[in-house]
Amino acid sequence: MEVTGIPSASGNTTPFQGIGAPFLAVSPEKLGMEPHTERQSLSTSGTRVNSPDASIHEGKEGHDLEEAKDPLDGIDIYDPDRPRFKIARRIAHFTWAWFTLSMSTGGLALLMYAQPHQFPGLRQIGFFVYVANLITFTGIVVAMCSRWFLHRGTFKSSITHSREAFFVPTIFLAIATIITGTQRYAIAEGNDSVVWFISTLFWIYVVASLAFAIGQYSYVFKTHDLGLHTMMPTWILPIFPIMLSGTIASVIAESQPQMNAVPIIVAGITCQGLGLSVAFMMYAHMVGRLMSRGLPNREHRTGLYMNVGPPAFTALAIIGMANGLPDNLDINQGMVLDMKIIRPMAVVAAVFLWALSLWWFGIATVSVIVSPPQYFHLNWWAAIFPNTGFILATISIGNELQHEGIRWFATGLSICLVCSYIFVLVNLVRAVFIQDIMYPGRDEDVLDGTDN
Repeated sequence: MEVTGIPSASGNTTPFQGIGAPFLAVSPEKLGMEPHTERQSLSTSGTRVNSPDASIHEGKEGHDLEEAKDPLDGIDIYDPDRPRFKIARRIAHFTWAWFTLSMSTGGLALLMYAQPHQFPGLRQIGFFVYVANLITFTGIVVAMCSRWFLHRGTFKSSITHSREAFFVPTIFLAIATIITGTQRYAIAEGNDSVVWFISTLFWIYVVASLAFAIGQYSYVFKTHDLGLHTMMPTWILPIFPIMLSGTIASVIAESQPQMNAVPIIVAGITCQGLGLSVAFMMYAHMVGRLMSRGLPNREHRTGLYMNVGPPAFTALAIIGMANGLPDNLDINQGMVLDMKIIRPMAVVAAVFLWALSLWWFGIATVSVIVSPPQYFHLNWWAAIFPNTGFILATISIGNELQHEGIRWFATGLSICLVCSYIFVLVNLVRAVFIQDIMYPGRDEDVLDGTDN
């Protein structure tokens, strides 16, 4: 059903005119409720934006038609005077995308540790951010469990939803930042027991993230029917966790004994290659989508920064893993290449990939500046975490080339990232307070008509 807009109290229509967003024209009095109170969750068929209207297409199971949950009976959900709900009701819309806050915070802690120009107290600030990330991650897990407990059925719907499910991998990305942050801030040199513990965490993470990448993509291929013209950067997210195995390996390998370091680095290179290869396939679709359909809706353009991540983290990882290889691991021990060749090759490859990240960074920045989002969304955190990898890669390249100009450039980017982090965090708190998110129809658990 085509909707031309719903009048608000001010006489204006909703900001998404003509997009086919589902609304029910039923008054609260007819439902036996007082006006401007919480509405019951009714079930009606909604129009998918990202797929055809048929629930079964070419043998695929019917997950592409989403039910319009939490209808507000014709009330404009973008009206500042819309009804306000209590936290117990709003927790139903606490989505997987909240883990983007944790992974961005953990990335910021790593960036502070790696700064080429340190000042007294910076590492202590980084440690504080690392601890804050642990608290944040725990709080998000508790909130997610509360959602599933208070609103039965939301766990299954969240991991099968054609929009929210693509944010499930963010929990793995948050865990990856915790593992690397623990290596940087919480492990003292010579503590063999903790070194083995980190090694064990790495292998568990590799197995879990690989299983998840295969499982989620298999499920999407089987159940969803997503047109290429609706391609969004979130489609890359399921392969992101296994790709970060290489980044974890680059951080922990240098502190591992040789018998552990070499297998970890080999696994890291393998996983990094897998992630980057799948990302390149996704890039082909992304560029085709941009050429044929133009830029995404203004509300989701910050998601384009996700494209910065794969080449940036790969550049960071290959330099770190090359440096993590034992110095005595050379051709005399049966290796094809010695360290005098491997490390320069890693730097050359890193510079090659860094340029691709720079290009995507420019595309995303221009698109957001041309048409910035009107409302806060959790995908704003995409402007933090992938760009953290870009800056870390810049620092690593500057250190390898011993180029002070590159290091100062990375320092300037770091300052900009810290400002961006504070800006997004302030807007997140504001959005929660004024109920712009965690509100029916405003989160990743629905298709709001701006998903293309």
